[in-house]
This record gives sequence, structure tokens and C-alpha cells, in this order.
Amino acid sequence: MFREFSRTLTMLTFGALALAGCASSPDDREAGSASGDNVRAVSSDAPEEDVVDPWEPWNREVYAFNEAIDDWVLRPVAEGYQWVMPDFADRGVTNFFDNLGEVNNFINSVLQLKGEHAVVAAGRFTYNTVFGIGGLFDVATAFDLPERQEDFGQTLGYWGVGSGPYLVLPLLGPSTPRDFTGTLTDSLVFPSVQDYMESPEKWYLLGLFIVDTRADLLSAEAFISGDSYTFVRNAYLQRREYLINDGAPGSDPFTGGDDEELMLDDF
Repeated sequence: MFREFSRTLTMLTFGALALAGCASSPDDREAGSASGDNVRAVSSDAPEEDVVDPWEPWNREVYAFNEAIDDWVLRPVAEGYQWVMPDFADRGVTNFFDNLGEVNNFINSVLQLKGEHAVVAAGRFTYNTVFGIGGLFDVATAFDLPERQEDFGQTLGYWGVGSGPYLVLPLLGPSTPRDFTGTLTDSLVFPSVQDYMESPEKWYLLGLFIVDTRADLLSAEAFISGDSYTFVRNAYLQRREYLINDGAPGSDPFTGGDDEELMLDDF
């Protein structure tokens, strides 16, 4: 559930999705730096925009509303949090919540029949919980067990469910009908560690998670270029396509013959 709130509540900011769009296909990475940390933001003049974003007038209104809330509430709180938190403590909090997200990664890996991903998720949760002091340290990566994010929106995409048009939801941010259905399923149907916690502690934990996630994304705002709404939309849709295809090149609704590409090296 915590990861799903990350992908919804915190994504009411354009910085969140700027970071979310940092992954590109293998061919894109070969065209950039050897590290593979390039981001590709496609020109806003792409010819297929009307197909993927038929509700753009509504979406822009909601986007502006969400951005105003972020400007007045979430960003100032996140900046204060980042100012008072030492780097090692900030990293530990992020690792802790990432570790909780491995439960969701495991469930959706099983539903997608990805045995290796399921084993990795289970291994990461075990190693980080036992040897990483409850997940505060990411020791699993040192054991060559990198995180492989999976959610029910990806599961639906894996089994051929179309994404539907791009949609911006009040407070919940960028999504699609398929991803919103996946978010609700992950949050309300699948069991998670925090479901067994008593109130109000779990709500305190959720608040900490949202603020920590937003604080970690402050630096990503520098990579926004051009119209922020268009940048966020393209980054979100490309990122989701990347995740569903496990990094393999997939269809890109914004790629046209004459489109310009912006490569952001060393993100």
C-alpha cells in the first residue's frame, strides 16, 4: 500500500513523474551514457497526443489544482524534512519503505508468472529485514538482488489489458484507467505489512512515507523542460510502458518520424 500511495498521492507533483520517467529502453540507453541512466523526454509536438490524451482540458485543470496543493503544502513540508534529516537517516527511511514494498513486488511477480522476479523480491525482503535491521539498510543489492518493481497495473498490462486514455485525478495525480484500477487493487485487496498495524500509528507511518518520498524527489524538478504538464504525461506513459515490458523496447505513443528527443545524461 505504501508504494501505491507513493505512485498516487506524491505524484500530484511534476517532480515525481520527472524522476519516474528516468528509465528508457535498452536502445535508448545505448544511445546515451554507458551507465544507462539517461532519460528520454519526447517532444510535445508528437502527432499522437490526441489519441492518448483526449481529456487534456480536464487533465490540465486537475493538474494545476494538484500542483497548487503541492506548492502550498507538500513541497514546503518536504523541504523542511530534508533540511533537518541527516543524509544517512533519510536514506534509511527510504530503504525501510522500499523493503515493505517487496511484498507487493512478490505478489504481482507471481501473478505475472515471473518466477525469477518473485524469488528476487522474497530474497530482498528476507535479506533486508534480517541483515538490514528491518530494512533500514539495503544489503540485498550488495548480494546482487536489485529491486524489480511490480504492481497490479503492470500485471493487468502483462495480461493484455489496455491502458486507456491518460487521466489526471484530483490529489491522486497522473494515471490511466488501467493503472488506477491497479492502484486500488494493490491498496485495498492485496495484504501488506502495514495492514496489521494499529491506528493511528499506520497513518503516522504513511505521512512519513509521503513526505520522505517527496523530499527525495526535490532534486528531480531541475530536469523538467518545456511545458511541465506535457513533460509529466510523456514521462509517465513511457515509464509505464518500460515497466510493463521489463525494459524491452515497446510501442511509444509519442514517437513520430520527425520528433526531437532530449537526452538527459547522468540523471
